[in-house]
Amino acid sequence: MSLDRETVARIARLARIDIAEAELDGLAGELNSILEWVETLNAIPTDGVEPMVAVGADRAPLREDVVTEGDRVDAVLANAPDAEPPFFTVPKVIE
Repeated sequence: MSLDRETVARIARLARIDIAEAELDGLAGELNSILEWVETLNAIPTDGVEPMVAVGADRAPLREDVVTEGDRVDAVLANAPDAEPPFFTVPKVIE
């Protein structure tokens, strides 16, 4: 399939894109290159190839959600500069 100057002008008008007359020949060449590339892709045999929904369609394996080191309030609060068990204390913020 080859696009000529008039076809490109018609496509531009239908898409409501303002294209200068001087740009039509260059744009026709670019669109023809794209269409040739698509034709090349269409020539590739794809029999037996399943279509992909997305590149990363597989989900990452999830680990089981298990508490491994719970109930360590005293050990955690030991790292705090100022704590009032069982809470962290922070400076009062008023705006």
